[in-house]
Amino acid sequence: MPNITPEVIASKLILRGIHLDLSDTMRTAFHEKAGRLLRHEPRIDRVRIDVDLDKTKGAQAHFVAKGQIEISGPDLVASVDSDSAYKSVDLLMDKLDGLLRKRHSALKEKRHHPHAVELGVDLPKAVAE
Repeated sequence: MPNITPEVIASKLILRGIHLDLSDTMRTAFHEKAGRLLRHEPRIDRVRIDVDLDKTKGAQAHFVAKGQIEISGPDLVASVDSDSAYKSVDLLMDKLDGLLRKRHSALKEKRHHPHAVELGVDLPKAVAE
């Protein structure tokens, strides 16, 4: 398992607060949580996390965390909302981790159990000369 240093996490993680300023404590907590994803899958190119303060759903503050993992193949995207920014990001990391695990198991299944291909026509015979 590769050693994921804080410098590696900082180079692969993009944090953004929408309608709120992310404090240093929030950034530190989010970096630690994102490090878990990078430890599970070191081939991740970039993790983008947007935390949005949504005041349109009532009098209370409502936080929406959106995450995108850029990796070879299709990107993994998830979104979670809750009443706390920390809780939203924690739930988001759980969801993204689940998507990574699902992707890994699907690739592993495909590698170990390839499916036969049905061609609609007969293949031409090779002629020996």
